[in-house]
Amino acid sequence: MNQLNNFTKGFLRENPILVLLLGTCPTLAVTSSAINGLGMGLATTFVLFMSNAFISMIKNFVPDKVRIPSFIVVIASFVTIVDLLMQAYTPSLSAQLGIFIPLIVVNCIVLGRAEAFAAKNNILSSMVDGLGMGLGFTVALTIMGGIREMLGAGSIFGFKFIAETADGILIFILAPGAFITLGFLIALLKKINKTS
Repeated sequence: MNQLNNFTKGFLRENPILVLLLGTCPTLAVTSSAINGLGMGLATTFVLFMSNAFISMIKNFVPDKVRIPSFIVVIASFVTIVDLLMQAYTPSLSAQLGIFIPLIVVNCIVLGRAEAFAAKNNILSSMVDGLGMGLGFTVALTIMGGIREMLGAGSIFGFKFIAETADGILIFILAPGAFITLGFLIALLKKINKTS
């Protein structure tokens, strides 16, 4: 039951974007489409999962004075792996996400989970926590990107559902649309959490 609790808290109770408001820079910058949100979310999930597991393994061997730099080196290693894999297998998505993939290293979600959870818990719990938080992040990014893409471009995952000549609501593809969408999603989640 405790593992299930660790897994599910990233979706509603402690969603990194919609509740904790962490990682808003990539959230606002890359969610102009659902595929961008999904790609960024899955890349971050991989880094969270792997870095949580590895940090939990080495936590007893790392002196307190170099704890944070050690965590950053571990996180940077997994970010490099995911960045190279994306460049090799999904070059167009990698190009669209650009600098935001390498910036996962300094994303406060990843370092926060390493410091707050992985450094204090066993490997299995840390992996489950990383997976839950990462998938919660992915779901939030994908929903946000999907809403912005539908309203702004009249498509979802690149598939157009309105006439090619029709224009969407341009503001939703631009930065202000990200803030508007994020605000409405935060309000919706607060309503859901309050009623449950």
